[in-house]
Amino acid sequence: MPNGYETVIGLEVHVELATKTKIFCGCSTAFGGEPNTHTCPVCTGMPGSLPVLNKQVLEYAVAVGLASNCDITRYCKFDRKNYFYPDNPQNYQISQLYLPICRNGHVDIETENGKKSVRIHEIHMEEDAGKLIHDEYDDCSYVDYNRSGVPLIEIVSEPDMRSADEVIAYLEKLRMIIQYLGASDCKLQEGSMRADVNLSVRPLGQEEFGTRTEMKNLNSFKAIRRAIEGETERQIDIIESGEKVVQETRRWDDNAGESYAMRSKEDAQDYRYFPDPDLVPVSISDEFISDIKAKEPEFREEKKQRYIDEYKLPEYDTDIITGSKKMADIFEETVKCGADPKKVSNYLMGETMRILKEKELDPQDITFKSESLAKLIALQDKKSINGTVAKEVFEVMFFEDIDPEEYVKEKGLLTVNDEGALRTTVQKVIDENPQSVADYKGGKEKALGFLVGQTMKAMQGKADPASVNAILKELLS
Repeated sequence: MPNGYETVIGLEVHVELATKTKIFCGCSTAFGGEPNTHTCPVCTGMPGSLPVLNKQVLEYAVAVGLASNCDITRYCKFDRKNYFYPDNPQNYQISQLYLPICRNGHVDIETENGKKSVRIHEIHMEEDAGKLIHDEYDDCSYVDYNRSGVPLIEIVSEPDMRSADEVIAYLEKLRMIIQYLGASDCKLQEGSMRADVNLSVRPLGQEEFGTRTEMKNLNSFKAIRRAIEGETERQIDIIESGEKVVQETRRWDDNAGESYAMRSKEDAQDYRYFPDPDLVPVSISDEFISDIKAKEPEFREEKKQRYIDEYKLPEYDTDIITGSKKMADIFEETVKCGADPKKVSNYLMGETMRILKEKELDPQDITFKSESLAKLIALQDKKSINGTVAKEVFEVMFFEDIDPEEYVKEKGLLTVNDEGALRTTVQKVIDENPQSVADYKGGKEKALGFLVGQTMKAMQGKADPASVNAILKELLS
């Protein structure tokens, strides 16, 4: 705990749902597009336009609620949250205050300090606002309403987290649940998952909460961790200097490593909520919930156990692969193409994770085809290419849509299987390196590795190392 204080954290997590159309109209939700092209009178707040609820938004919200152990509100309705801001075309946001779709849930997390259950206060459906683009050169701002009306769920936790580690574990668990459901891609960098951090500090042992602040503009786990650590230090410094923390909304600047005040923190009454008169209440039947429950996918824990039982994978492998639905899908599809499960696992845990880490990519960014990975593994199994070449081909395949079989032929990367040519090259290497030969015969095993390397170099990497090794040992004996 920092300096005898305890940090108390609750999160408001906004998730853009993976519907093709917006929450109350038929406009596209596709990311990107020219400004103000995915719009209509409803999502731009034109007078007289009437919203109609997208049924799939309700289905996704209920699915996330069930998967996070929530009670589903059988009779729920929408409310207007009134405020003025240029990217909010109606001057209100349609949300849920009084009867949110999901309540009283929890997700279980695990950190170095052990297991913990984080309670979910509620999940509600709402529409996203537009986007302001500030042009410093022309000293003006533009509004893009493409995002206005994109469906969101907001997942509001109880203030149960006490560290950045617990916050990250909670967010990773939520993201995994939602991705497995297919309800959202949860790409933080594209804003389809955003977290606002409500944080306060209090002396260790004190039961009463301190004054909280809310931090916005957090679009990566690293930024969230730094913001929590920075705000914790800021609040402790204020308390230690004898001053009081002010309840306010703050914006985190990750480049500067500090936050600054945006506005005083609003309460519900500041928004003058009232039931939306244009949307009918939603009544949810037992049959509707049963149908959603029946469509639940195989979640991570079940998948991990199946991989151990069915594919005989070590637990370490299953932990890595099932940590992302995208990775799990690639694994299963590649195995269906005939590849050995352990070899597929090795590629995903080894080369794939290496490239993702080096390029700071998310598993969701993987674009190579499962069939291509299966073909690459088959080329290695047939000894058409060696391991070094396979890694080179995989790196190209990761970023470009290539057929590995055609690529190795075009680039002349196929292994030389002419034993006569290989023996000739090995003999030449032996003749040119008498000292290494003497070292090997004198008991220095490392000398053999040098000779193998020289042979591979002479063969331009197009030889099977195992064959080179065998021929060297035969000739040197």
